Amino acid sequence: MSAEQAVAPFDRPTMARMVAADIPEGWYVNLGIGLPTLVADHIPTEREVILHSENGILGMGPLPAPGEADPWLVNAGKENVTLVKGAALFHHGDSFAMIRGGHLDLCVLGAFEVAENGDLANWSTSASDRVPAVGGAMDLGAGARNVWVMTTHSTKAGDPKLVSRCTYPLTALRAVKRIYSDLAVIDVTGDGFVVRDMAPGVTPAGLQELTGAKLHFR
Repeated sequence: MSAEQAVAPFDRPTMARMVAADIPEGWYVNLGIGLPTLVADHIPTEREVILHSENGILGMGPLPAPGEADPWLVNAGKENVTLVKGAALFHHGDSFAMIRGGHLDLCVLGAFEVAENGDLANWSTSASDRVPAVGGAMDLGAGARNVWVMTTHSTKAGDPKLVSRCTYPLTALRAVKRIYSDLAVIDVTGDGFVVRDMAPGVTPAGLQELTGAKLHFR
């Protein structure tokens, strides 16, 4: 993608706002560690979306204002969070029963790779001797009714994260239904990757060049 195209990638708050705006009224939603946690700050005030954290929170609110954090109130990523009116706290075993029982409408996760058939790899690249930990990602990928991904379109080395087939250890099979990258919003369909929206300055040809699988434009 050439500099002359004046590409303006979606920044992180914009990505979070886009995800938040697409969540339907009344959905129960888990936000994964990393980029997805930003979505909590952008849920429209007029919409009821109930946020879940696998360490035992239902009714999670936005991040606390500076100096107002409760050190004992954290999400699964150990970040300080707030609660909305009516929130509930419970054992993580009960939390995983909700996940495994199919009671979450949506989980938003980060990713190392997403395949065109919806396979997700987000817990290990096997690139170091550090012992990886999948955490709750496998449960969320299998148990949530919908899985969306928030990620950069490419790695820091410039390799595509959207690929024809994952090369990293899989988290979930055929789970991902939509991807929000810094360059585009893409649905995962029976036909593969279908582009819904692109960041300013991004062209179909330029986006295809940065993607490791065929894109469909409608």
